[in-house]
Amino acid sequence: MKKHCADLCGNCQPPNLPAELCQQLELRLKQQSRDNRILCADALAIANELQVTGREVGAMANHLNIRISQCQLGCF
Repeated sequence: MKKHCADLCGNCQPPNLPAELCQQLELRLKQQSRDNRILCADALAIANELQVTGREVGAMANHLNIRISQCQLGCF
């Protein structure tokens, strides 16, 4: 049985992705962010790279307390 992010985390609300993909997403966000901030363009590039939605990247960023700045879509 595959584990999902929510299974690994308890009370938090990361995206409901397979655990391995969730770990990759978390790693990429931490690598790309500076001072708990990441540019929207960089977040969308990570979404494209990992083939997940921008919403899933946003959910993980929220979970990690990483703010998305200079939003191109007016969402953050």
